[in-house]
Amino acid sequence: MMKSQIAKPVSAIRRFMVAGLALLPIVVLAQKAGSKPVIQVWKTPSCGCCKDWLTHLQDNGFDVVAHDVEDTVEARTKAGIPDRYASCHTGIVQGYALEGHVPAREIKRLLRERPKAVGLAVPSMPLGSPGMDGPAYGGRRMPYNVLLIGANGQSTVYQAYN
Repeated sequence: MMKSQIAKPVSAIRRFMVAGLALLPIVVLAQKAGSKPVIQVWKTPSCGCCKDWLTHLQDNGFDVVAHDVEDTVEARTKAGIPDRYASCHTGIVQGYALEGHVPAREIKRLLRERPKAVGLAVPSMPLGSPGMDGPAYGGRRMPYNVLLIGANGQSTVYQAYN
C-alpha cells in the first residue's frame, strides 16, 4: 500500500473522532438534563411513613425504586451506615447512603457538593421530618438534625431543623 492510500482512511477516522469528541459535552448535558437522580430504597412493606417519604422524594424531582424487605438491617449494613444512626428505611443515590427521613433538599445539596462521606442520616423517626409530617401526626414537630456520616462512622451536623 502506498502512503496516500493509508493517509486517507487515517484522516477520515481522525475527522470522525474529532467530530464525536466535539459532540460529547452535548450528549452528556442532554443525558443529565433529561434524567432524574434515582434513589434505591429498602423498606418494610407495611411502613406508612416510608411510603410518605418516597412520595416526598418523587414530589421533589427524584425517581424512586422501592425494595420491600422484612428487615432493613442488611441494607443499612451494606450501605455503610452504623446502627447508631438507624431509622426505618435505607436508600442509595449516586453512591451515597441515605438513612431515615432525610429531606430532599439535603439530598440535592449532597449531590451538588459531593463531599467525601458515606451519606446522610436522620436517626430515629422525628416528627415533622419528611414522611413523619402527615395528618396522622397532627402537625406535631420536633427539632432534628440531618447528619453527614463520614467514612470513619463519625457524624457532623449537615443541617439542623428546628
